[in-house]
Amino acid sequence: MWRAGRRVACPTAAALDPGSRSSRCGQCARLDRQFSVAADTLLDDPRPYAVYLAHHGSAGIKVGITAAERGMARLLEQGALASVFLSQGTLPSARRVEHLLGVALGLPDRVATGRKRAARTAPGTPAERAAALLAQLELTRALDWPEGQVRHAAPEVLDHCARYGLPTTGLQPDAAVQPLRTADVVRGRVVCRIATDLYLAVPAAGLVLLDTRLLAGWSVTRAAPEAEFSAELAAVPRVTEPQDQPGLF
Repeated sequence: MWRAGRRVACPTAAALDPGSRSSRCGQCARLDRQFSVAADTLLDDPRPYAVYLAHHGSAGIKVGITAAERGMARLLEQGALASVFLSQGTLPSARRVEHLLGVALGLPDRVATGRKRAARTAPGTPAERAAALLAQLELTRALDWPEGQVRHAAPEVLDHCARYGLPTTGLQPDAAVQPLRTADVVRGRVVCRIATDLYLAVPAAGLVLLDTRLLAGWSVTRAAPEAEFSAELAAVPRVTEPQDQPGLF
């Protein structure tokens, strides 16, 4: 885990379970949350914080906060399809805005990974995402903004799908990589890279979803040119029903 700008080794050198999707053991994860903005245990952070809306396709629009110095990094880490920054100010006031939008507009502060992946099968167009974000932005104008946060005079909607390589027609994986084993080989052509997921075109397997969090704790080396894909795969059910979000507006 990171402390004071440097990486601190696990005090127990604990081994991670092959199915773990975290780069930290349970003890290190608990310690990390003692100094975490997400866990509200670092409210004295003096840096400016921005409040944003993130569009996740049919999975919905969420509200979130990020250190202003991080720019778009937090949005790209979570795989937002489009976004808009609303205001900037102190961390406590950013939390108050986040809570306000959750109560007044019903916006969640998180979206489940499974719903994000389902939304990627039919992400829609940049124009549709922009219209949805602008509609929510208009609703925020009627709210009394908490002191300590300054609204942006001209919020700009940014679309991120092209950056990921996610096409308007969407991506439906045929299979997903399961927890890895020693000497497993994962190879393929990268079609899309979004959040912690890679979509790989794999001969004989089709489009394969790799959650890169499964690589945590493994020593990764370049495969030999003749090595074939050997990691275990599980079929991904086809998404056939519309992914509507009732009551969003």
